[in-house]
Amino acid sequence: MAALGNPYPNVFMVDTHTAYPPPLPPKPLRYRKRSVVQPMLLVLVALALCGMVVEACFIYRLYSKHPQSEDTQDTQQASHQVADKPIPRANPVESPSKPLAHMAGCQRGAADGLMLWDDQGDIILHEMEYKDGVLTIQQEGYYFVYSKIYFAEKHDISLLHSVVRTTDRLPKEMVLLMSREYHPKSAKNFRTNSYIGGMFLLFKGDTIFVKVNNTQVILSTPAENYFGAYMV
Repeated sequence: MAALGNPYPNVFMVDTHTAYPPPLPPKPLRYRKRSVVQPMLLVLVALALCGMVVEACFIYRLYSKHPQSEDTQDTQQASHQVADKPIPRANPVESPSKPLAHMAGCQRGAADGLMLWDDQGDIILHEMEYKDGVLTIQQEGYYFVYSKIYFAEKHDISLLHSVVRTTDRLPKEMVLLMSREYHPKSAKNFRTNSYIGGMFLLFKGDTIFVKVNNTQVILSTPAENYFGAYMV
């Protein structure tokens, strides 16, 4: 037919110069699925984050209106109840470990000059006995014995201040400490103190007491007149 002058080739003509088959076309369906799934995931993640933010805001408002939970309130109420109750405390003053006696505030002395002390006032008495101006030793040992008297001195008078001991080991009284003063007529009236003290070995049952020969010149001041003993 080409020889007859037909310008168009035969429809059944095959191109014999092609060595390889043509490439396969892409798969548009899968590409479309991927392009749709990714935006959906992003939307879901964004919604989840928004939900968390909203929940956090709700919790914050809730706690801002009610800052104390019931447990905290119960704990505070319990603590207030405990605070209102008086807490028992131990006695801060400990008992002495050894015998001790301190008498203060002298009363009118006896006729023989024996000093009487105020046993209802500011006294300390531990493992010793006191009665009618006399201290009785309850435990053998070395004791420091002391006494102080406050005098209103007058001229031409003799002042005698002493601590005396009685014991079954001796038939009569024994003077442990003594202070003696004498003021002539030329001396002016004034006030003075007499203090005596010393260390002695005392036995159980021994007694000690204070004697003053002129009790009428003693100034009755508790802080200025005292008598005591303590084991060392």
